Amino acid sequence: HAVCIFYLVLRALDTIEDDMTISLDVKVPMLHEFHSYLYQPDWKYMESKEKDRQVLEDFPTISMEFRNLSKVYQDVISDICHKMGVGMAEFLEKKVDSQREWDKYCHYVAGLVGIGLSRLFSASELEDPIVGQDTELANSMGLFLQKTNIIRDYLEDQLEGREFWPREVWSRYAKKLSDLAKPENIDMAVQCLNELITNALHHVPDVLTYLSRLKNQSVFNFCAIPQVMAIATLAACYNNKQVFRGVVKIRKGQAVTLMMDATNIQAVKAIMYQYVEEIYQKIPSTDPSSNKTQQIIASIRTMSLPGGPMASRHHYSPIYLSCAMLLAALSWQYLSTISKAAEEYVQAGEN
Repeated sequence: HAVCIFYLVLRALDTIEDDMTISLDVKVPMLHEFHSYLYQPDWKYMESKEKDRQVLEDFPTISMEFRNLSKVYQDVISDICHKMGVGMAEFLEKKVDSQREWDKYCHYVAGLVGIGLSRLFSASELEDPIVGQDTELANSMGLFLQKTNIIRDYLEDQLEGREFWPREVWSRYAKKLSDLAKPENIDMAVQCLNELITNALHHVPDVLTYLSRLKNQSVFNFCAIPQVMAIATLAACYNNKQVFRGVVKIRKGQAVTLMMDATNIQAVKAIMYQYVEEIYQKIPSTDPSSNKTQQIIASIRTMSLPGGPMASRHHYSPIYLSCAMLLAALSWQYLSTISKAAEEYVQAGEN
């Protein structure tokens, strides 16, 4: 219940941030105060134009369920909402310039999700206290997913008027971020893409360490499945011109296989190994980031080798795993933001 309410509360907060029809003088105070709305039984917002506006229109139902949770869960959710709202407001009024600011933005919108979930796992006693206490590893879990989404969603964000690629990186390859979508700039665009993917891969060692600490099978699946989806997505995007022309997605059958396989740490290590090898095979010798890409892949290989320091875990019954995977699918839905509108726009252009 705590995770489901956390999801709905964050979906409401995210809907406010995403709604480009709300003026900044209204939106910024709403983001700052959002955590307090959890304790206001009648608060709702009826003027959103976003597709997920129902969570704002029916917010009294969500906040009532929130207030029915144990105080230990309420405190975690309220605290994360407060920090996230303040961070979202900060980046409404400035663009992501440096790689450090890229990490900071991703922390606000996704790292805090990882930290909040980890605190909930520990508060429930399904996991050891260290899972909730080690905020650096939990933050990396969120950053890996968020950076993957930002990298993959270049074209969608351009169409929506949003920019999340860090200027420090893209300015070495183009005068404007939108220039990367121009056919004449495709070679430089792909080099920029590869540099950002290399940056994201640096979170994988933390991801593997975090997952190795989990003891509860349902929690493990919930956390592991989005991570293996992300590494598969990065492998599909690496050195791929299609990122600047349309939507790059992993195949549905591939996604199902990943969900079925990612049920223990050794399996996840094998999946990570498989996809970083796929990236390694595609590294162009002329790519400016090739050495850095090879170095981080070497580190991931070392951690992913069979018989490493991370303990294996037993498999559970298929019925039990199916229930856990339903939860994992909800997690992936929140952290994955593929836009159908962008895809239709691209297809219309092709036709």
